[in-house]
Amino acid sequence: MEKIAIYPGTFDPITLGHIDVIERSAMMYDKVIVVLGINSKKQSLFSADERYLMAVESLKHLTNVVVETHSGLIVDFAKKKNAICIIRGVRAMTDFEYEFQLALMNRKIAEIQTVFMMPHEKYTYLNSSIIRELAKYNQDVSDFVPAIVQSMLRDNNTQQ
Repeated sequence: MEKIAIYPGTFDPITLGHIDVIERSAMMYDKVIVVLGINSKKQSLFSADERYLMAVESLKHLTNVVVETHSGLIVDFAKKKNAICIIRGVRAMTDFEYEFQLALMNRKIAEIQTVFMMPHEKYTYLNSSIIRELAKYNQDVSDFVPAIVQSMLRDNNTQQ
């Protein structure tokens, strides 16, 4: 039986911290599905199509990783894909409390396990909101995101 894990998030934009967790997950599971969440109530910097493009380009070196989009409960997606677990990146204790509640709820309603992974310590302070803010003020984000993300952030700034 193929061991499938899913790694959900908005990835607005995808960062090197996300990629670090995905690369390590890809070593542990036969297939990792990166699930871009579509939430109409959440204001994203990038469209779903742009986030998809950035993720696919950033992860093309990983042969057992695919990117898909989904709107709705992640546990429904996990069941549909026969995933054995949901991967969640946890940077700090503040992340853990919220993620722990989600993990317990997901296990209750769908009997799916959650695996918590810490990113490499050089990415523990990193999140997409910080990247968006730095890019807004034309700061160099090359240490934090793949080249395609840098380019799209730059393009986004010039359009505003």
